[in-house]
Amino acid sequence: MAHAPQFLKLVQDAKQRVKETNVPDVKRRIDAGEKLILVDVREDNEWAKGHLPGAVHMGKGVIERDIEQQVPDTGTKLVLYCGGGFRSALVADNLQKMGYTNVESMDGGWRGWTEAGLPTVRD
Repeated sequence: MAHAPQFLKLVQDAKQRVKETNVPDVKRRIDAGEKLILVDVREDNEWAKGHLPGAVHMGKGVIERDIEQQVPDTGTKLVLYCGGGFRSALVADNLQKMGYTNVESMDGGWRGWTEAGLPTVRD
């Protein structure tokens, strides 16, 4: 997908402030039993087509509104993913502005996960 230049500029700005991880690292950490919450920030229709095992869904359009109810501890380790790692970077930046201190964006996102042949689920 070709993204609009201003969107890419916004994403690059956010990525300067957020911690990024990648698909192999997240898989390794999950397999090792690391305590983290995997958050899918994609749209409802994307989530319905499949998502990472154990993930919770809080779409980019509502996560800032709902996060404090779902995850009241601002020190909780959150790993966010979207389709490729752009929207999750924007969300990570916003959550940090809200006081969340242990947030990461998974570069590669859903596409990277599925391209690696890793397990997915559908509800």
